[in-house]
Amino acid sequence: MDKTERVEEIRRRLQLALQPVQLDVIDESHLHAGHAGALTGKGHFAVQIVSPQFAGKTPLARHRMVYAALGEMMDEDIHALSISANTP
Repeated sequence: MDKTERVEEIRRRLQLALQPVQLDVIDESHLHAGHAGALTGKGHFAVQIVSPQFAGKTPLARHRMVYAALGEMMDEDIHALSISANTP
């Protein structure tokens, strides 16, 4: 999967699972060139997501919801993920 496909797949999975009212997925892999994790071919991403489903959830629970939505991508395609998860 190339970088563009990864961003689109991340976006698709998060939209499907969390129905966000705002979603930005940023590929930051270029900022980590030469980093040990970059050698695996996995990417570095930042996600800014706003979803009503986060209401009443702790920050840790919100992050777990994002990880669950991404599933095996966390093992196979994503080396690092920065998450900003908020309610509307």
